[in-house]
Amino acid sequence: MALFACFRFKARRRKRALEGRRVEVSSEEDKGARIFSGKEVERVSANFSRSRVIGYGGSSTVYLGKFPDSSLAAVKTIDAGGSNRLQGIFRQELEILLRVKHDNIVKILGYSEEGTLVLEYVSNGTLRENLQGAKGSFLTWKNRAKIAFQIAGALDYLHRHADPEIIHGDVKSSNILLDSALNCKLCDFGSAKLGLSTSAAAAALPPSSRRMIGSPGYADPHYLKTGIASKKNDIYSFGVVMLELITGLDAVSPDGGGGGGGRLINRVGHMLRDVSKVAEMVDRRLLGECELGEAMAMASLAALCLCEPPTLRPSASDIMESMRNWVASLSSIDKN
Repeated sequence: MALFACFRFKARRRKRALEGRRVEVSSEEDKGARIFSGKEVERVSANFSRSRVIGYGGSSTVYLGKFPDSSLAAVKTIDAGGSNRLQGIFRQELEILLRVKHDNIVKILGYSEEGTLVLEYVSNGTLRENLQGAKGSFLTWKNRAKIAFQIAGALDYLHRHADPEIIHGDVKSSNILLDSALNCKLCDFGSAKLGLSTSAAAAALPPSSRRMIGSPGYADPHYLKTGIASKKNDIYSFGVVMLELITGLDAVSPDGGGGGGGRLINRVGHMLRDVSKVAEMVDRRLLGECELGEAMAMASLAALCLCEPPTLRPSASDIMESMRNWVASLSSIDKN
């Protein structure tokens, strides 16, 4: 009872906070996204009901939204009491989502000027949940190869075709959603950076603008050392996701075991240096299904993505081309 009362108090506080917070978006950027009133957002989220919570971010909560026509959405709002910095992050995520359009990037349906994003609902949870069996599903090798290819496609779009180019900044398995057909949707652009296409360009930024990007186990060591953001940060993180897809293991071991703080790259890195050991790192659940040659190709790509210095890492476009050539499992899916 006390917990329920506490949540009701938080919901009321969130409502008051939203009422005092408005987001300015130019009509030029508002590319067909619907603008919701605060009352509409409250209705579709059942007044931010605890029973509708489907996810949490570092400073946000995501609710299942239900419209009168029974269609669903994900309603993302900054937690009550969000600082000016967090509100700035929200505005940037909104700006980016209004700009991008790609099949493997989560789609924005609308927003409220009080500070809420209304996003497409992606029904099958995160890649991390599916790899760990939390959704009661099993990802086959073909599923995993397709997901890797689609993530690379989303990054290629952000890095080369978005205007200005975009660094996602927090590529990880819990920021990759899967739909009912196990197609992926890259989400959470709260750490993204606009218009930084090279390390040199990033280096020109004042230190105050170099907000931390990346998550433990995924963050590029070169970025952690230099504070310089570049597309290669995303490629490093993608390499870690590739290892998760191959091994079925978490990017960071919950118990911190295996040395190096339990980071996956430290647990399997020695196998990446010896192609004859790749079979040892493949998810045991894939035995008899996974073609070893494809696993070796994927592991080699992951190793390239994790290279130091970053200039040795492939582009997302290079990754896609290599997968087209070496991963036969992709032949049965649409790779465009």
